[in-house]
Amino acid sequence: MYVPFDTLPEESRVWIYQSNRKFSDEEISEIDEALKVFIGNWAAHGSGLEASYQIKYSRFIILAVNQDNQSATGCSIDASVHFIQELEKKYDVDLLDKMNVTFKQGEHITHKPLIEFRKMAKAKSVSANTIVFNNLVNTVGEWQDYWEVPAGESWHSRFF
Repeated sequence: MYVPFDTLPEESRVWIYQSNRKFSDEEISEIDEALKVFIGNWAAHGSGLEASYQIKYSRFIILAVNQDNQSATGCSIDASVHFIQELEKKYDVDLLDKMNVTFKQGEHITHKPLIEFRKMAKAKSVSANTIVFNNLVNTVGEWQDYWEVPAGESWHSRFF
């Protein structure tokens, strides 16, 4: 069951998928519609999940489930991954590769393989103050507070 994202409790579980490229406005519109349908039908053991989503910066898909009412199970999580894989195929994007880093460079959002980000850190092209997207957050509350953070305050800090 779809609910507005901002109504989910802070302890709601989140999954963040980052695209290796920016989505076009037309793609965002299509993905938005597909997400509404998916969330509306998303269930665990036959019970609808109280869930929501956001598309941020034309690049990130954030899924969230209020686990107070019904927890996401292995099968429901598998269903969400399958849905994301379908988006990958349809739009020829990479959404599941965790070995990439997305960060801000001024007003721009940059996506690089982890190895390249490490090289940029050594070359001082990025610093501990560079704003990175910490996609390892687990809850809505963590997402709100710790998703966009200086690299020195996230797992990226090991590169500085």
